[in-house]
Amino acid sequence: QVQLVESGGGLVQAGGSLRLSCAASGRTFSTYMMGWFRQAPGKEREFVAAISRSGASTYYADSVKGRFTISRDNAKNTVFLQMNSLKREDTGVYYCAADRTNYVSASMLERTYDYWGQGTQVTVSS
Repeated sequence: QVQLVESGGGLVQAGGSLRLSCAASGRTFSTYMMGWFRQAPGKEREFVAAISRSGASTYYADSVKGRFTISRDNAKNTVFLQMNSLKREDTGVYYCAADRTNYVSASMLERTYDYWGQGTQVTVSS
């Protein structure tokens, strides 16, 4: 069992940056693939980015490639999402998720993940 707590969300102007953090409980953080998803108002939750256990491999949705960077610090049980050049369409609740199996080929699927945080709100204004 792992508990995930996101932080770092807020209100930012278009073109600005935010850095989200997700802190995980437990001693086995380094054994989990980690992902970020988001849900905009009235829309389904969608994949944003994922990172393998070691951090050596990362995966991104096309909509955020070149603007967002996922990283992790296994010593601090934390995964990050650096978001630059934010757009209004990036607005939503951002969730981090953990997968026990490191199923990287399915990192973009919600059902791959075993544990989810409560989410943090990101609002991008024009």
